[in-house]
Amino acid sequence: MAHHCWMIDSFVEMADRRAIIYRDNLYSYTDLYKRINHYIQIIGKSGIKSGSVVAINSDYTFEAIALFFALAENQNIIVPIITTAPEEIANRIESAEVDWIFTTEDGEFRGRKLQFQGDSQKHDYISRLVSEKKSGLVLFSSGSTGKPKAMLHDLDRLMDGYRGKKQKEINTLIFLTFDHIGGIDTMLRIFSIGGTITIPASRQPEEISRLIEKHLVNVLPSSPTFLNLLLLSGLHHKYDLSSLKIIAFGAEPMPESLLLRLRKIFPNIELQQKFGTSETNAIKVTSRSNDSLFMKFDDPNLEHKVIDGELWLKSKTQVLGYLNASMESFTEDGWFKTGDLVETSEDGYIKIIGRNKEIINVGGEKVLPSEVESVLLEMDEFSDVMVFGEENQITGQSVAVEVVPKTEIDKREAKKAIRRFCKDKLDSYKIPTKITIVDQTNFGDRFKKIRRR
Repeated sequence: MAHHCWMIDSFVEMADRRAIIYRDNLYSYTDLYKRINHYIQIIGKSGIKSGSVVAINSDYTFEAIALFFALAENQNIIVPIITTAPEEIANRIESAEVDWIFTTEDGEFRGRKLQFQGDSQKHDYISRLVSEKKSGLVLFSSGSTGKPKAMLHDLDRLMDGYRGKKQKEINTLIFLTFDHIGGIDTMLRIFSIGGTITIPASRQPEEISRLIEKHLVNVLPSSPTFLNLLLLSGLHHKYDLSSLKIIAFGAEPMPESLLLRLRKIFPNIELQQKFGTSETNAIKVTSRSNDSLFMKFDDPNLEHKVIDGELWLKSKTQVLGYLNASMESFTEDGWFKTGDLVETSEDGYIKIIGRNKEIINVGGEKVLPSEVESVLLEMDEFSDVMVFGEENQITGQSVAVEVVPKTEIDKREAKKAIRRFCKDKLDSYKIPTKITIVDQTNFGDRFKKIRRR
């Protein structure tokens, strides 16, 4: 009898092929299939009904992945929660209207029924999925401004987009987290082709480099912030990274100066730009070249247009809606206003140049932090920088920067060096007027810069 979740059937066919590497242990597709069935039995014995909203409080592990597919088979709405902060967990439980939560005990997940504190009737979006007998997925926005938005995906529809892929033996490190659309995309895409995912115990450069060498990882998806840290660490000299065929980057704008450094240090590795949003899923793109940030959308499930410099998307796999926020970022006819600002070329390519909420307005002149950062990263004095706007009584805002110096330098010297270097490369209003020396720029656990406002 075929499973509701078609991927589970494909795991039987892949049998002894390597599916997961976790804590240096190797698990085959047969191992994964057996563990999924183990959790299917636990779900049944626990009395978790189809349509229930079930949270998994964990990042990626072998057990968490098995539980994920077991819940998909049971047609549940799955809510991955990786935080360990009680208040954040409680907020996510409330926003997603969670009925059950699974946490680990002695290496295995145990479910606990919750009493939802709210109306007995679920949100309309959840009720629609339940009536259609489909599994769902709730993901949260990063929450850098305001309360994180809980967005509901039709998980069956997401998974259907991975059907019919040609099988390929490839080992991909799963860098993005269990509660991130890019992490979910990596897992589903690799399992759909019978590949291997390697799960890091931490996302620090040392651990990532060790895993690449030990397990001959072929694909490293990551963020520009992480890749810069990797280069600064010098670990590419300590570890053998020659198994890498592809370095994929996304989640935030890539400084062109960093891309060129990567191209020089890893000349035999393909650098792939990735793009997607939590609302629309990961999107297939094609880069103009290895040293270009211009890309084309190459996805049959997607429409796109540029309105006043902002990218708008309409995807067949986009969210049903937000459970705890208005749908003002969507138009009435279904277009999602991404907030990403783009530059377009005559031959149809686009380049992400920043976020509209990060624009610095200096006396009416617009400044993109990514443009200034790319120039500053060319300087020999600094290993990392982060640009942001600060209030200014005269111009409204001014350009500020935090810099990580390679050697000792005082603020006055740093300011002189920046003005001297940027004089012929940036308009005067784009040159930072306030410089702060820091040991490390501010980024979150997803290795994505968090700009001060």
